[in-house]
Amino acid sequence: MKAALVVNRVLPAVDANLAAILNMVNEAADEGAELVVFPEAAVTGLVNNDNPVHDLPLGQTIPGPITEALAELCRERRLWLAIGLLEREGGRLYDTAVLLTTDGEIGLKYRRIHPGWHGRRADESVYCRGTELMKTRTAIGTFAFLICGDLFDDGLVQRIRDLGPDWLLFPFARAFDDGSHSQGRWDREEKAQYQQRVKLVGVTTLMTNYLADERLDGDSSFGGAMVVSGDGFEIASFPLGKEGVLFVDL
Repeated sequence: MKAALVVNRVLPAVDANLAAILNMVNEAADEGAELVVFPEAAVTGLVNNDNPVHDLPLGQTIPGPITEALAELCRERRLWLAIGLLEREGGRLYDTAVLLTTDGEIGLKYRRIHPGWHGRRADESVYCRGTELMKTRTAIGTFAFLICGDLFDDGLVQRIRDLGPDWLLFPFARAFDDGSHSQGRWDREEKAQYQQRVKLVGVTTLMTNYLADERLDGDSSFGGAMVVSGDGFEIASFPLGKEGVLFVDL
């Protein structure tokens, strides 16, 4: 399987972000990718501030216009596509990821279970969590999702171990408190932690983080992508602070 892990730059404009995402899918397809993976909240960034008036408009319906635009491209280019989206369902908001099939169907939808994507005082009737962890079977293996802070929840790690997918898709959003894109700090302080958590899962994991544009208010996510084997070793990586695509044969 040839996978493409995309580090996209997220701007304040959803339409511009979607156009860039579609272009990067085509770029990946031109290079022979069978699977394309995007980060958490890839169309808007994780810019919610616990105010429903501000945050609910960030949510996308699933299925909806965004997923249909992506699904059309999946059908055209015959590839699988994983992407994180803030999802709106009525007056509720979820941190969600979907895997679209080569036929443009939603093969798997996962709603983040760990609550770390919003503040502790956020209205729980608006800022909601999923409960289910599932895997889906495809022509290129079985897949499951975790999103960002889920990976650091021991209970969820055990549930994924028990589920036993071939591949774990891990869209995330990560920023340093000083707003930097320091590769050295990542290598010293955090990279090994992510590798250790993947080792606990025991499943080869494809992780990618978006790069927040400087105009994206309240977000300094630093990008970067990595594929980690089930025994915790780095297979391939893409540097922080750059937009682009990490291609890897698995």
